[in-house]
Amino acid sequence: MFNRADLTAQQRSTVGRPRRAVVRLLPDEGGFALPKQRERFSAFTLTELLVTMSVLVLLVFLFTQLLNSAATIMTVGNKRMDADSQARQLLDRMNIDFAQMVKRPDVDYYLKSSLPASDCGVCRAQAGNDQAAFYSKVLGYYPAPTANPTATPIGASPASLVSYRVNSDTGSAFYNRMQRMGKGLAWNGVSTGLTPVVFLPLTIAGNWAAATDTTSTDSDYEVIGPQVFRFEYYYLLKGVSTTTNAIFTDTPWDTRTGILHTNVSGMRDVAAIVVGVAVIEPKSKALLDNSAQVPPPNDNITRLGARLIDWGNTTCTGCPSQTQWQTTAGQLLTQWQAALDANTLGLPRPAISGIRLYERYFYLYQ
Repeated sequence: MFNRADLTAQQRSTVGRPRRAVVRLLPDEGGFALPKQRERFSAFTLTELLVTMSVLVLLVFLFTQLLNSAATIMTVGNKRMDADSQARQLLDRMNIDFAQMVKRPDVDYYLKSSLPASDCGVCRAQAGNDQAAFYSKVLGYYPAPTANPTATPIGASPASLVSYRVNSDTGSAFYNRMQRMGKGLAWNGVSTGLTPVVFLPLTIAGNWAAATDTTSTDSDYEVIGPQVFRFEYYYLLKGVSTTTNAIFTDTPWDTRTGILHTNVSGMRDVAAIVVGVAVIEPKSKALLDNSAQVPPPNDNITRLGARLIDWGNTTCTGCPSQTQWQTTAGQLLTQWQAALDANTLGLPRPAISGIRLYERYFYLYQ
């Protein structure tokens, strides 16, 4: 136990007083006593703090740039995924319809062609968006019995009338949208009110006007590509010898010397129908959709679609020659992409980046 009485007078005089720093003299090699330096507390200097803050700001800046880049890549990726999903749905449906096309010389077709034919009721050149109508062995919408709408339809044939178009009715809610008709047809003689598959000289246009018109209304049309604003197709011909190789053309029969066909004749000369479409994803379309200020057909979507040229166009600046169109694959999408890159309409670049172009070959197996 501590006892003050046991301390010397000098020790008692220091009890309770604040302690002073004690400097001890240490002998050096020369016999002199040197004072021991006082201990110092560690701390950052102002320069060190400034350097640290600078590095921190630089790291935050780099992280922000990385985050913005990642967000931009994700946005572009989502745009592509939206457009891809819609194009896949449309092209897969076309694949089914074209694969089961009725290929007979005694039935009518409504197809794009630069030449007329006796077995193609309205074969003609189509400027801008194309349209196609044909018979196919797929199910279509068939009217239900009036007395009992839930009963199984009677007299439905295995054939349907299929038509693809981009609606051009400026007063329609479906304007500039890709539509498909799948009209179920009856067997011949089932009902006087139902038109069956008709054979030549009866034509598709003469019995179903909406199938060959981009503005007519028909309840069997449905929107299959709400963001598809451009639709173009052409043909890959087979060729029959080394002197008449396969070529691309806008006429569904071979007119070359040595063949000289003049009609469709059940698509005998066509190896494949090549379809090209332009799709704009919804967010990008919203940037271009100024229909409230500029009504159709002067809206931006229509004007942009007009910049995407028809297959085989040789009159525009920089267009391929006829030989290039016929012998080189991919010319259509190359020209379309060049028009989008040029952006002569001065449209917002984020909107242009949301447009995707697709082309697919649909082979017709005889």
